[in-house]
Amino acid sequence: MVLARKYIIVKHFDGEPKETDLKLVEEELPPIEDGEYLVKAEWLSVDPYMRVYSLKIPVGSVMIGGQVGIIIESKNKEFPVGRRILGRLGWRSHTIIKPNDDDKKTFLNQPPQLIELDKDILPSYYLGILGMPGHTAYFGLLEICQPKAGETIVISGAGGAVGTHVGQIARMKGLRVIGITGSDEKCQALQNELAFDYTINYKTANMNESLKKAAPNGIDCYFDNVGGELSTLVMHHMNNFGRIAVCGSISSYNAPDLNNVTKLPKVGLVQRVFIDKQLKMEGLHVSRWFSRYNESTRENLQWFKEGKLKPMESNTYGFENMFQAFQGMMRGNNFGKAIVTI
Repeated sequence: MVLARKYIIVKHFDGEPKETDLKLVEEELPPIEDGEYLVKAEWLSVDPYMRVYSLKIPVGSVMIGGQVGIIIESKNKEFPVGRRILGRLGWRSHTIIKPNDDDKKTFLNQPPQLIELDKDILPSYYLGILGMPGHTAYFGLLEICQPKAGETIVISGAGGAVGTHVGQIARMKGLRVIGITGSDEKCQALQNELAFDYTINYKTANMNESLKKAAPNGIDCYFDNVGGELSTLVMHHMNNFGRIAVCGSISSYNAPDLNNVTKLPKVGLVQRVFIDKQLKMEGLHVSRWFSRYNESTRENLQWFKEGKLKPMESNTYGFENMFQAFQGMMRGNNFGKAIVTI
């Protein structure tokens, strides 16, 4: 008998997520059947997308999210005990998986990524630089922004999992990298540890003057994780034919009644600057490049092994602290990838 724990959505988030919106419950798992195997979670991810995408699944569902787990029991010779897997298994301590079972596909209708993890790499990195944030940074920057050496890029949410990664790739590609984040400590870390050229604490700075100083020749690329008025202001500092990758809009995620389009936070007019400067803005959802994940994993792993890509993690310990880690990440308490270690 295996007693599993899982977080169930009992009420969709409305405004800032509350601990009572989720319920930690236990369940007795049945014995595994032929072809199945049992995974025990070791590292779990908390990410901003969970705030909005959890609204798309029914109340009573397991809270969404990725994890790295280890197979502890198996009746499938292709998936032996001791192998680690990366999968979107949700906030669960134990999961029974039967490969190719359409009824057991996970979030976004994608099965677990049953990849062979590099034994010389810390497994939690597969939730960060070698996982979803790494894919997002790689394809969002290179495919949408299409950066060129000598250009200037601004990254909002620069202290997060995706922002820290985008900045490092941009540096490798020869760009001037400007990061916008929410504390002096993060600003210092971005410059001292990740070699950002310039950083701005949006909570204390005069953003208009700071952007003029940071990018006197204008901005060519903007990787937007935040949205809102801050992003509108950045757009007015962009050069002709600038490119914008819209990865997130975390500034609005805790707005009440988020599914009601008529009640969303209002921002300044952007059409005029788009016309005047002939800007290009494109939203990205990383699942677009699902078939190319091996490419971004390979490239990011190579950069890491060469010492060009530095993983940044903020760890919380204990499955019972999943919500606290999620809430802290949404409040910007993390630097780099927010991980829960079991």
